[in-house]
Amino acid sequence: MRRIRRRSTVIAAMMLAAVTGLAAFVLARPDDAPARPSQGAALPSTATPSTPSTATAVPTGAAGDPAALTSGELLPTSEPTRLEIPRLRVDVPVVGLGLQTDGTMQVPDDAHTVGWYTRASTPGSLGPAVLAGHVDYQGAKGTFAGLTRLRDGDEVRVTRTDGITAVFTVNATTRYPKNEFPSEAVYGPIDHAGLRLITCGGDFNSRTGHYEDNIVVFATLHSTTR
Repeated sequence: MRRIRRRSTVIAAMMLAAVTGLAAFVLARPDDAPARPSQGAALPSTATPSTPSTATAVPTGAAGDPAALTSGELLPTSEPTRLEIPRLRVDVPVVGLGLQTDGTMQVPDDAHTVGWYTRASTPGSLGPAVLAGHVDYQGAKGTFAGLTRLRDGDEVRVTRTDGITAVFTVNATTRYPKNEFPSEAVYGPIDHAGLRLITCGGDFNSRTGHYEDNIVVFATLHSTTR
């Protein structure tokens, strides 16, 4: 399993500040929800990514060339339109997710659609692209219910508006308690085109109405197709 490198304490502090407070509302179930969780929390209850964390944060080298400090293939910016995960037989549309007026992140409004966080990188460009989906929603199984079945080397394919499909390979699939969510590793600057898939996991706490953990899949751009 690939280890995510820690950045300086200054960058860590900046990223933790940038993501503090995200999506408590994601965990809340609508009033008409059944007793079991109807809406799988797609994101951590204590993180609100409010600023971009990607290409603009990468310094230039001595010759002023940012590429000297990056690794792997990089694509220009282009928004995602569709997500495929062959192992899970997932093939669904992707919508943009911004922030609500209270600073919490929007989530898909059905069990099947996956959302891309619009303030992060686009898939294939420099930095971590972040896709969130439900584990379940209003009694229906969510698209990301099977994330824990992904293994290192599995493919994740993201089609973009420019017609390019960015093909990522999974590096790690990890479960974190919500109060230990690795904000910097998920949202922080990286030197390559990365992808994070996020949903809820672990036990469902009937007292709080929330899942206790988050599942995060880390992946790296491997190739592209048209």
